[in-house]
Amino acid sequence: MTSDIDVVGMWGTADGHIRQELRADGRYDEARGERRSAYTGRYTVTGNHLDYVDDTGFTATGDIRDGVLYHEHLVLYPESAADHRGQARR
Repeated sequence: MTSDIDVVGMWGTADGHIRQELRADGRYDEARGERRSAYTGRYTVTGNHLDYVDDTGFTATGDIRDGVLYHEHLVLYPESAADHRGQARR
């Protein structure tokens, strides 16, 4: 039996340009640069896999590997992993 991983919280790219909040109610809110709520929608988790459906109907996927969210072409780190972002900026 596989349990779904807990993904709730804020995730961001190494440079901080893209930030994605995964909420406990199954909704997400993604900011890009200064543009807040650039993308919003819902997500589901199955094991370590995420399926996204944007409010416009666009779909995307993601996977958590070693505590990192690989969301289509993006690599997102949990907000608590600031050390990853700091290393990437150097």
